[in-house]
Amino acid sequence: MPILQRAAVGVALLAVAASARAGAQASPYLPLDDPRLPLLEHLIARGDVADPFPFVRPFRVADATRVLAAADTAGGPSRALIGQLRAAFAELDADNRWLAAARAGGQAYTAARRDVLHPAGRGTAHPYGEIRIEGVIGPIVLVSRPVVEPRLSDDPDWPGRHDLSVVGRMAEAYVGAQFKWGSLFYGQMDRSWSVVGLPGIGVSDNAYSRTEMALEVGTRDVRLHATGSALRDTTDATGQVIHRYFFAHRLGVRLSDRVRVGVWETTVLAGPDRNFDGRYRNPLTLLLLANEYGGGDNGNVLIGLDFHWRAFRHTTLQAQIGIDDIQYQRRSGPNRYPDRWALSLTAFGSLGRTLGWQALYTRATSLAFRTTDPNQNFTDAGVGLGRNFADMDQATVKVSAPWRGRWLLTPEVTLLRQGEGRINDPFPATSAEAGLLPQIFIGTVERTWRLALNVSGREGPFDLQGSAGVHHVTNAGHVSGVSDDRFVGRVQATLGISRRGALR
Repeated sequence: MPILQRAAVGVALLAVAASARAGAQASPYLPLDDPRLPLLEHLIARGDVADPFPFVRPFRVADATRVLAAADTAGGPSRALIGQLRAAFAELDADNRWLAAARAGGQAYTAARRDVLHPAGRGTAHPYGEIRIEGVIGPIVLVSRPVVEPRLSDDPDWPGRHDLSVVGRMAEAYVGAQFKWGSLFYGQMDRSWSVVGLPGIGVSDNAYSRTEMALEVGTRDVRLHATGSALRDTTDATGQVIHRYFFAHRLGVRLSDRVRVGVWETTVLAGPDRNFDGRYRNPLTLLLLANEYGGGDNGNVLIGLDFHWRAFRHTTLQAQIGIDDIQYQRRSGPNRYPDRWALSLTAFGSLGRTLGWQALYTRATSLAFRTTDPNQNFTDAGVGLGRNFADMDQATVKVSAPWRGRWLLTPEVTLLRQGEGRINDPFPATSAEAGLLPQIFIGTVERTWRLALNVSGREGPFDLQGSAGVHHVTNAGHVSGVSDDRFVGRVQATLGISRRGALR
């Protein structure tokens, strides 16, 4: 993509210049796997702390400290926890600074896949280690976090090699230019645009991170996010190489102190001679118009809407819907295609003086995230760019309880209903074949009841993240009448050291 790269360099130089003039100070992003993040999400869910950017994760460490500092702690039961998190996320007060950290420990799991509701891959125990290097120079931030994680060899969603005893990945590796009204990003890190507690429909961290370019522009009331990346090439039946690209953009607007909305689009482009067309990487264009009604049907577009409403003082409602295709012309009959969409709903709030609660529901229809051209499915190396599973619905109830100001305990009850449709299955070849499929739940429906306890936190040099659950599965393996009871759990424990200072 030489044209895109040249344009990116030009935009980056302009951003750096604008940053310098604005006198902004850069800040790294708070990783989605930081064990302290669930405590912050607990405070956000209770309403004790404002959400910096609803539906958009990650946000910067500076955004976390900003909302923690702005929280009203006068006589509040969460005052101590807010103070502890504010101190934990505090950054060195210097324009130019550095940080070096290392962690080592181990992982143990009954199934290697990160999604505990769809367990797969061999279970065992492995060592784990990582190094994190951060540098901030005025408006520029640089982060590199290589991870040694042998679990990857057992994970069916890992796109790399599975024949190695020691496998590693770059959990984070990016450079960013940040200024008063936005930022420019190049590199990789996990992202999710979602309701709290579920992976995003259009963008999530199900697929392991890949190198991307991203742009943020706006204020706290109106903000535009855009990200684009090259996906892994595939080959067609003749052995021809198919180039694939992914682009997503989102406009979030604060309508009032209680209501926020967001509109977003994602697209996958694919073809043997395909380039990342300018009309698709333009963050201000409407991809649906550029695709269906503009330059031709050359991409698969998913459009979405986010809605955030602080309905009551202690209760917030969120909804996200993504629509790939709605059959508005042919709603019935044997030759109709099932609609392709996904929906997430959640409500959360405070429970008593210190607890929090959350109720979630999500659904993805039988043909969601795939299309007639398998190269334009919303996947990368066979793993979902947003959701990794379709033809399902899930209901979850959680209670979150902070303990000793450092740990969060979260018991949960979940019911998952999973049909036999998969995002990598061939799309129906004809409308007659598609007309035989239901909107949701192809074949025998597998039901999983999960009763679990999750724990996360950090105390001194010690990090712990774990989940332990009992699953009762009916129609196990989509075989009618077969039941299975199993324990599904995972834990990661590490010890770390870190040093930081000012750059002179």
